[in-house]
Amino acid sequence: MTAVASKLPKVGTTIFTIMSQLALDHDAINLSQGFPDFSAPTELLERVSYHLGAGHNQYAPMAGAPELRRQIGIKVDRTYHRRVDTDSEVTVTSGGTEALFSAIQAFVNPGEQVIVFDPAYDSYDPAVTLAGGETVHLPLVAPAFSVDWDRVRDAINPKTRMIILNSPHNPTGAVLSAEDLDILAELLRDTSVILLSDEVYEHIIFDDQVHQTLLKHDELAQRSLVVSSFGKTYHATGWKVGYCIAPAPLMAEFRRVHQFVQFCVVTPIQLALADYLDSAPEHYVQLHEFYQEKRDTFCRLMAPSRFSFTPSAGTYFQLMDYSSLTDEYDVDYTRRLTTEVGVAAIPISVFYETPPEQKLLRFCFAKDDSTLERAAEILCAI
Repeated sequence: MTAVASKLPKVGTTIFTIMSQLALDHDAINLSQGFPDFSAPTELLERVSYHLGAGHNQYAPMAGAPELRRQIGIKVDRTYHRRVDTDSEVTVTSGGTEALFSAIQAFVNPGEQVIVFDPAYDSYDPAVTLAGGETVHLPLVAPAFSVDWDRVRDAINPKTRMIILNSPHNPTGAVLSAEDLDILAELLRDTSVILLSDEVYEHIIFDDQVHQTLLKHDELAQRSLVVSSFGKTYHATGWKVGYCIAPAPLMAEFRRVHQFVQFCVVTPIQLALADYLDSAPEHYVQLHEFYQEKRDTFCRLMAPSRFSFTPSAGTYFQLMDYSSLTDEYDVDYTRRLTTEVGVAAIPISVFYETPPEQKLLRFCFAKDDSTLERAAEILCAI
């Protein structure tokens, strides 16, 4: 057999795949992988059926269906008061992960450094490695999981090519403030560092906070690629449709890579999303209210448990501290929680290069209330 030298020798199967399979094998309630157990909006599904039946089943343009890009531009203007050129600054992608991968491949060269903040979503580091770059992991500061900007200042050097931001943050739910962005702008003012902003949970932010997208910060927007996700917003993660917004010179380079990773995204779904963006903008406007009810329900149900927590500031994830229950390593405890107790979660240590001493699990509350009630009943009985 031919020997194979792996390009990603330290990377195995993702924790999301492992835990979802474990939940399936043991008939456990799956609060691990981040997907809803309820349907996408009926009207949106009907529009998909319409476009399938109408014969809109051939290739879409590489950058995305013009109708969808136009609606994205309207949404960005309405939500963030920023005008974007939908021909040269918007590209529809095969989910947020493809957008992140294509951006990293487009701009990171061998030997260059990319700063990420741990706990970091697990697709960042492998993409940097495949580009020949070096990932610099900076820890967020618990318990609020805020950015230590002094450490960022110290980490920036002539090799720094990119900083990856994620707000609302997966897995912690933390959000960046307007002050954070002003500090970042000051740090980068005399550099050529590019920003890659993972904002797939942009509409899921709680307690009257405002999402601080880089699109609203004029100085940072000029050096930023901002990634969003229709899957997260419309409860249809399996469709894998997202988009990237960037200034035209950055977008031109992004598209050079994108066209060879995923030439185009499924046409009838793009057209259906365009229709629904136009007819039901209230969906994304009110999404934070929908998910705040879910968060509050889950936190209320978990209040009698031996887990401790601070309600999530954003995303549809809730961190829970299990230190009063056991001293087990989180990966081991999560496995036992799934196989013996019957509820699957995600251990937080897997998102770190060097895990700190903490006992945290991530639970997904994008579930029907009945699912949350059954899970909480089991967890409160521990």
